Amino acid sequence: MESLTFSGAPGIIVLCAYAALMLGIGFWAGRRRPDKKHTLKSYYLAGGNLGVLVLFFTLYATQYSGNTVIGYAPQAYRAGFPWWQSVTFFMVITAGYMLFAPRLYVLAKRKSFVTPTDWIRHRFGSPAVTLLATLLMLWALANYLLEQLVAMGHAIAGLTGGTVPYQVAVALFVCVMLLYSWTGGMRAVALTDVMQGIALLLGVALLLTGAFYLTGESPAGTTRYLIENDPESVSSPPLEVSVNWISMIVMVGLSICLYPHAIQRIYAAHSERALKRSLRFLVWMPLVTAGAVFCVGMVGIRLFPGLSDGESEQLVGMIANEVGAINTAFYVAMVLLFGGIVAAVVSTADSAFLSLSSIISKDVYGRYVNPRAEEHRQVRLGKTAGIAVVFVLLLLAWNPPTTLVNIFVLKMELLVQLAPSFILGMYWKRLTGTAVFWGMAVGVVIAGGMTWLQIENVYGVHGGIIGLLANVAICVAGSLAARPQAPRTDRPEAEHPRQLHEE
Repeated sequence: MESLTFSGAPGIIVLCAYAALMLGIGFWAGRRRPDKKHTLKSYYLAGGNLGVLVLFFTLYATQYSGNTVIGYAPQAYRAGFPWWQSVTFFMVITAGYMLFAPRLYVLAKRKSFVTPTDWIRHRFGSPAVTLLATLLMLWALANYLLEQLVAMGHAIAGLTGGTVPYQVAVALFVCVMLLYSWTGGMRAVALTDVMQGIALLLGVALLLTGAFYLTGESPAGTTRYLIENDPESVSSPPLEVSVNWISMIVMVGLSICLYPHAIQRIYAAHSERALKRSLRFLVWMPLVTAGAVFCVGMVGIRLFPGLSDGESEQLVGMIANEVGAINTAFYVAMVLLFGGIVAAVVSTADSAFLSLSSIISKDVYGRYVNPRAEEHRQVRLGKTAGIAVVFVLLLLAWNPPTTLVNIFVLKMELLVQLAPSFILGMYWKRLTGTAVFWGMAVGVVIAGGMTWLQIENVYGVHGGIIGLLANVAICVAGSLAARPQAPRTDRPEAEHPRQLHEE
């Protein structure tokens, strides 16, 4: 990301203000906790008391980060109108939530779920399925954290004009993130999500407004310019690109709603009504966020025609430079925009860190290492282990080797293999744990194998979707072939999610 043309002093001031505010929120949230010693639910789920506004912003933060701005605008510049898919796959994410979230919430409240695998353990009663799901979630979270740490360093270095070097930027803000997460848990993370979400929304709106101001044209005028001067950017894509678009929409839509930190936000809702209202607000965010960023990319074609792929990666910084030069108001707005981008990246990272810590705490340590440990000891161990994982990832982010980055690309392709266990398992009582395990395993092998063999897609269909199709087929065929089993005594028929939902 290209640095802004002004000196690094304004950026450093903004970053210090953000850091102080985050630490203050963490300290306040920690002091406000009702229990003297953290329980699993109070620390990782804010006691299950997130209201509509906070829940909306914390769900928003799990979907959108600084990468949405600095990465999606250049992609729109290069791909043209076909990148409108970024808006549609964010819409599908919300649709994915609606498929299972309200029913899962009801059961989670009844059974006091804390981690996403609590549902899988309860539904299937299979240690093998639970362990495989745990490993996939830990992999996805480690991947996610690594991405955010790298983005954090680049964003801060860009905001400060290189005054704060990349490595120093990553180290400092990782420490800030760990401090407020340690003291305040989910409550602190959710409150910082509110601040960061507002900053990102306002920043994107001001960037788009400034970009149109520079062109001196309306959106319709910019579209006419593209039709006349760059018709390829607004042309209909070929069939394989269209298939790839649909494949991407399904894969992203079904995988992001299954992020462990997204599922834990479902658990943390104050009520089912609060959850549904938050999701209704979330429906509009693809247009307001991804749609606005897409427009920034298209306006970039008008402002900076003919950029190479490498040069286009600097598009947001280039536009911000021009917008910041308009007048003092836009100058300040662009500083705040890049501060908001940094804050949004930190917001995404802290959510992943907290979820990773909870899985280590409850699903690994509390279940396999020391099942008799009290909850506050599990929380303390999860915090410590989570910090250790973050510092290992910090070493990778310090100077990431290309080969490791390529391996960590496997994220959504693997995470989407959890979809049958959550969505099909929520509606189909006959789905068996054995079928889910083999379906999930085969899906992982297919998606992972295609990545290792560097096969990006087959006729436009991603490896994750090919694996998911095989996964669903095995789940259905294996469950139909198995003998119907009597309900387990610890999961009475009356407590199937649908019936709980209807009570």
